[in-house]
Amino acid sequence: MSLDYFSLGHPLSRLRSHFAVRARRRMIEMFHGALAPGPGDRVLDLGVTPDTSLPESNLFEAVYPWRERLTAASIEDAAHLEQVFPGVRFVRIGGGALPFRDDEFDVLFCSAVLEHVGDRAAQAAFVREALRVSRRFFFTTPNRWYPMEFHTLLPLAHWLPQPAHQGVLRALGHEFLARTENLNLLDERALRRLFAGQSLDLEVRRVRLLGVTSNLVAVGRKRPAPG
Repeated sequence: MSLDYFSLGHPLSRLRSHFAVRARRRMIEMFHGALAPGPGDRVLDLGVTPDTSLPESNLFEAVYPWRERLTAASIEDAAHLEQVFPGVRFVRIGGGALPFRDDEFDVLFCSAVLEHVGDRAAQAAFVREALRVSRRFFFTTPNRWYPMEFHTLLPLAHWLPQPAHQGVLRALGHEFLARTENLNLLDERALRRLFAGQSLDLEVRRVRLLGVTSNLVAVGRKRPAPG
């Protein structure tokens, strides 16, 4: 059973999925345009979900053309994805160091994971570890300042200071998402800070929904070591 980050069973979940699939397809197109992965590139999708009920779940695996070069990783047991998407290799990971060598992968794809790994220090540590194992990178995360919060489908409450937002979530029965380790939204400034102090070529791009930035994308590559 997967962790319920997306309020499965909510009456508006079908509408959310409609927009989520559109947004994720646009981000996957952006991924290919920005990083141009090829059939020889080793790709890591960091943070897949075992869920197979939502059309947006693991869309990257569904459409990626060279699955035999694709490794999917998660803290949850998603080994069945090897059968759902033949050619994909699944690796279960813990919450700390990744079980991969430095630069084992040519490209990293990490969609809608950063907001689920803890406080800012934990998010920065997650980014550093992800960058350790890959030369090029593509992270996506929801924009905190979009009017609708897509995990709970509540409007505007997430604009409150985090303790107040978490209080609202607890009052409405969202105890799981009221904990920082399970939901900690980012805006562009916070996203950029996660990459501070590292030798990177970094660009932050925006994905819009109804004219407003709904998702942020951090894309780029590590600079070669001097000498």
